[in-house]
Amino acid sequence: MSAAGLDAALAKMRAGGVHPIAMEVFSHYYQQLESGATGIVSESDIEPLTQPPRLADLDTDPEAGRAALDATAVIKLNGGLGTSMGMQQAKTLLLVRDGLTFLDIIVRQVLHTRGELGVRLPLIFMDSFRTSADTLDALSGYPDLPVDGLPLDFMQNREPKLRADDLTPVEWPPDPSFEWCPPGHGDVYTALDASGVLEQLLESGYRYAFLSNADNLRATADPRVAGWFASSEVPFASEVCRRTAADRKGGHLAVRKRDNQLVLRESAQTASEEADHFADLARHRFFNCNNLWVDLGALAATVHASGGILRLPLIRNVKTVDPSDSASPEVIQIETAMGSAVEVFAGARALEVERTRFLPVKSTNDLLGLRSDVYELRDDYSVQLADGVSEAPFVDLDPAFYKLIDSFESRFPTGPPSLIDASSLRVHGDWTFGPGAKVVGDTEITAEGAPGMWPSGGAPSER
Repeated sequence: MSAAGLDAALAKMRAGGVHPIAMEVFSHYYQQLESGATGIVSESDIEPLTQPPRLADLDTDPEAGRAALDATAVIKLNGGLGTSMGMQQAKTLLLVRDGLTFLDIIVRQVLHTRGELGVRLPLIFMDSFRTSADTLDALSGYPDLPVDGLPLDFMQNREPKLRADDLTPVEWPPDPSFEWCPPGHGDVYTALDASGVLEQLLESGYRYAFLSNADNLRATADPRVAGWFASSEVPFASEVCRRTAADRKGGHLAVRKRDNQLVLRESAQTASEEADHFADLARHRFFNCNNLWVDLGALAATVHASGGILRLPLIRNVKTVDPSDSASPEVIQIETAMGSAVEVFAGARALEVERTRFLPVKSTNDLLGLRSDVYELRDDYSVQLADGVSEAPFVDLDPAFYKLIDSFESRFPTGPPSLIDASSLRVHGDWTFGPGAKVVGDTEITAEGAPGMWPSGGAPSER
């Protein structure tokens, strides 16, 4: 049954115009899935990552950092629609601060760095078929952005979702677009090669790439990190932060016992009986920021030697074909993580950075914090905590009323409340926040409200 399933999946991909290299990669992982592979990384096979070098401790040479950055391309993963927040366009087109979107801020960060340091620093987005047109339209407002004739984007690949019962491509007539999924952000290496952008970068004299998620506005092209990476002469490096309670579900780096190679373990690669080990912050202290540095020559050599297949660890992701309909058929999405390339390159290293390089927006909880007065957008377009704020407050909004972006926006019609004096905000029930609302300390608003916590005229009102 599964052999027929692979044939059917490849036929669907061929008809859908998927690149042959991406089809080869899909076949590789399909055969793993068919043989029963789960992608699980056992606790008995790894050791915790001990203290890696710290960015704060490095004695960096500014000129060496500038030279390294001049040989670096910035690649942002921009294929997501923000579907978890109910969006139907690129998440990076959301307004964040001061009338600017994620995309605006990313572009201005790069343009500022170019002007400040006199470097080329091309910015290239990995888009999906759903985000490319809107992204390129938005980028047309920045005529100085293109560099060296390089494209502003390349396309992420796509693959069929597979029925969990027989591994055949799922059919979903109510919305055929739900029959497809991205192959995870590990596809960036395949897409770079298949699109020809990897070769273009090398021919234009670029030696390195800095890869990060477009929803992390703190993932900037830092010359200190670029200089360290270039001087280390390693093929691959992963920025890591110390884990906190908020990071228990995030992937962490570890060391594989059999060969002392760095590996990335995601929650989906952890057996249920080992979930406590995965979440043990004292044992596994460093999580992967998905801020990655790659030697482009080493990447090209590895990709070509493997026939286009990097052999990143499989992630078997079980979903429903319609993410919003739990009664729709169960499917398996074959995925890989871009951070898992740390185990493909011998000699790959980790670098501990501060959380000032990590601020992803995965939910409206994150978005409220980012839009609030807790953060400031500086003249260099970096996103920093406001003066006097040492840590952003914890935000937990009732998902029944705030999860989707339209519902979220309607409940903050005059903007976010002040969070600068807050430690946490938990909202239960359906509340609309009026002008002048201010959160102080640990605040929990229940269905009955939070009397005394709000200034006159600024109280949230129940809908």
